[in-house]
Amino acid sequence: MTAAGTIAYIGLGSNLQEPLFQCRLALEKLRGMTGVKLLRASSFYRTEPIGVRNQDSFVNAVVEIRTILSPRRLWENLRATEQVMGRRETQRWGPRLIDLDIIFYGQELLREDDLVIPHPECHRRRFVLIPLCELAGYLVHPAFGISVQGLLIRLNEDDRAAVELISQ
Repeated sequence: MTAAGTIAYIGLGSNLQEPLFQCRLALEKLRGMTGVKLLRASSFYRTEPIGVRNQDSFVNAVVEIRTILSPRRLWENLRATEQVMGRRETQRWGPRLIDLDIIFYGQELLREDDLVIPHPECHRRRFVLIPLCELAGYLVHPAFGISVQGLLIRLNEDDRAAVELISQ
């Protein structure tokens, strides 16, 4: 793939069946995805669950990609990857084998019934902002006009969950 395309950021998360392994496997699947070039990956972080607290901790990371896929097509490919890896729908914020979310797609603002970009909760989630800052703290949230680093600094009561570096 040439330099054409859009820079996007994808969040990875898992808390089932060796979550670090699942996140690394998802990273490899992204690396092999047609129309996607993996540019960089953050470290992996162990994070406390949000929402449904009575479950195992998650492993989370963020990857930077360049893609020629449309936001819809990228989202469809991420859903297909989750299915191939064995993800089954459960309760919202419940345990999951793998979760792949589009955090940002360039500076695009998109609101459809099943796809919202930027991710509607990214500015409230320490487990997204910390690895995203590792890659691109300067990146400006297209809806808020505030950098990712600024969002992390402003994060307060919305997210008290611990985020701990586990692997680079």
